[in-house]
Amino acid sequence: MRSLCSFDPRAARRLPGILRAAALACVAAPLLVAAQIPAAKLPTPPLPPPLPSYSFPAHETLTYSVDWRVFPAGTTTLHLEQQGDIEKVTATADTLGAINLIYRVSDRYESSFNRTTGCSYGFAKQIQEGRRRVNTDLTFNYAQGTRLLTDRNLVKNTSKQETAPVGPCVTDLLSAIFYPASQSLVPGTRFQVPLGDSLHTVGVSMNVEAKEIVQTPLGTYHTVRVQPVASSGVVKARGNIWIWYTDDARHIPVQMRARLFWGTITFQLTAMSDK
Repeated sequence: MRSLCSFDPRAARRLPGILRAAALACVAAPLLVAAQIPAAKLPTPPLPPPLPSYSFPAHETLTYSVDWRVFPAGTTTLHLEQQGDIEKVTATADTLGAINLIYRVSDRYESSFNRTTGCSYGFAKQIQEGRRRVNTDLTFNYAQGTRLLTDRNLVKNTSKQETAPVGPCVTDLLSAIFYPASQSLVPGTRFQVPLGDSLHTVGVSMNVEAKEIVQTPLGTYHTVRVQPVASSGVVKARGNIWIWYTDDARHIPVQMRARLFWGTITFQLTAMSDK
């Protein structure tokens, strides 16, 4: 693995959520931040509701190539589907080619949120990384003000459950990729969001930086570059993340980049359909 990725797997294990998969196999479903800090230590902002003029896709599938530095590493697919007032998001992350022979990754992620408020209902992941098999489910119960985290280790046949408080409305690691599309992305502005990750909630500033023309395998797009910045945590200390949304009413994420201490991973749009 070092011949392609050049990083310390022991350091990668300290990375939370989807970024750990990216570090270990040079491919992951994209995410915004996963800072590991107690929610009680920092105030978290309210989640601004989606603009009334914006409508999330009824059906949409986005496919991305994943490159580690100059090496093709894998593919990621994101699918959105409307189910009444709910927007369901599913994602896959799979390694390709020679990396499969070194360390195979085949991860699946799922989340859902309210199309009117943006509030997440929960986040689930099925991790298959080498010999590791772990299923995790995180659900938010706003009526009771609690969240429930369930972890199942399929190799060891063990499971555990934990609960923690949750605020009146949070987004999650997967839904948060699409939530900014519902806001007015004007360069020089920013908005705050509460991101629920595991048993913690992190305040994230979505900084709308500039307009750029981006070339992807699918075509050339006029975009708006957004940088999510966590108030604290490992990502703040070790790198940066950017997402490029199309500069139109749809705000499609056509490119994503994570520049971390072990290198840079770039996601570029290769296919798009309304199915």
